[in-house]
Amino acid sequence: MKIGIDKIGFATGRYVLNMDQLAIARQTDPDKFTKGLMLDRISITPITEDIVTLAATAAETILDQEDKEKIDMVILATESSIDQSKAASVYVHHLLKIQPFARSIEIKEACYSATAALDYAKAHISLNPDSRVLVIASDIAKYGIKSAGEPTQGSGSVAILVKADPAIAIINNDNVAQTRDVMDFWRPNYSSTPYVNGIFSTKQYLDSLKTTWKEYQSRQKAQVTDFAAFCFHIPFPKLAFKGLNKLFDKETPAEHKKQLSSAFEASITYSRQVGNIYTGSLYMSLLSLLENCQALQSGDKIGMFSYGSGAVSEIYSIQLVDGYQSRLEANRQAYLDQRQEISVNDYESIFYADNPVDQEGNARFGDYLTGTFALKAIQEHQRIYEKNDK
Repeated sequence: MKIGIDKIGFATGRYVLNMDQLAIARQTDPDKFTKGLMLDRISITPITEDIVTLAATAAETILDQEDKEKIDMVILATESSIDQSKAASVYVHHLLKIQPFARSIEIKEACYSATAALDYAKAHISLNPDSRVLVIASDIAKYGIKSAGEPTQGSGSVAILVKADPAIAIINNDNVAQTRDVMDFWRPNYSSTPYVNGIFSTKQYLDSLKTTWKEYQSRQKAQVTDFAAFCFHIPFPKLAFKGLNKLFDKETPAEHKKQLSSAFEASITYSRQVGNIYTGSLYMSLLSLLENCQALQSGDKIGMFSYGSGAVSEIYSIQLVDGYQSRLEANRQAYLDQRQEISVNDYESIFYADNPVDQEGNARFGDYLTGTFALKAIQEHQRIYEKNDK
């Protein structure tokens, strides 16, 4: 049975911060961000936007009524959870009006978990061929003001509808995963921002890529030339660029290096403008590749490298199917250009905005831009979501 990606939706914060402005405010050379990290702008979310609103907005763009009637599982992958008990997918299931007899869960392992969710979805469909599974990666990457990680913030959600006989890509049965217990990036329950060993984390990312790729090659008898493109988890595009070059060896033809490098540039088009979206970064890379690389064609094989700090990594491949282009947005850039550009002062005000809950567990928020859905209030410790009329 051919199981894979049938539709892909995307949403990001409705505010955007220019990296040149952040660099000037932090008294650093703008090239450190735009060339050193390969980041131009980052999406910023206010207090009324969270992983639920981003997830529901992303999924709303792709689901029709038939999908909502046939989806029997919703999996939300995140490391920005809003509740220690209730899965964010339960809220999303309700907001999207998906039929009631569906399983809804939340899954976590840093930036890797969306890949695990896809694998779970595929296994479920192999046993239930007529079902559809909604997998959503939704996160808000938030670091401290003036911290080393500040320029790699971002926010967004990627929604993927998984089914048999997919319209975009088949997920191949060639997954190779690796786990190692390392402390490169983590966020204890008592902290609102993560602890990061930056240099160590980049080394872990690249070494995990190198060793997992070697094992993948051994098991699958694979070569770089088997692939039309590679997509990577993207904490920041420069790290993924280093990752791509780790895959090349002296046997890789110069022409194929050029092809893969061109495809890579297409795959970071959105990341350069959105920033890090944690669990969704790999799949935003895939979406960017599909919508911006004109050289791809049906039958092409795309390598996928997933990495989540702590650390779990995985390499697998997908294969494009005939007519995949019809499922894509013709002008995603217009959506990104609609974001409201804000100053560094405004960004800091949004960053520090809190949701003080009173003794009765109630809180109200200011008026901010959001996507299709918004967090309107907290009432008796319960999060209240609404669909925007505008």
